[in-house]
Amino acid sequence: MRQLHAAVAPLALLPLLLTVCTGLSYRLLRDWGGLDREQAHLLMVLHEGEWLNRWFGSTGETVYVVLNGLGLLWMLVTGAAMALQRLRRARGCHPNG
Repeated sequence: MRQLHAAVAPLALLPLLLTVCTGLSYRLLRDWGGLDREQAHLLMVLHEGEWLNRWFGSTGETVYVVLNGLGLLWMLVTGAAMALQRLRRARGCHPNG
């Protein structure tokens, strides 16, 4: 499982970072920076994958969101499974703890 997690991590990293950074920036700039919806629109274009429509047509945005979500779920599930394995091993080494 560790090898599969490590194999997917580089592919999931950039889209997830882009999504997090643009989502946070959009919200903070709208709420605290005083930008209106139009001024912050570029961040939403990046956040939602709308920029992929140029190459993939109207499905580009949907594919980006689905793959980004699946990548996040994969990383969470495999990461949690590895953490549980580590906890189980640690408990096995310490029968009184």
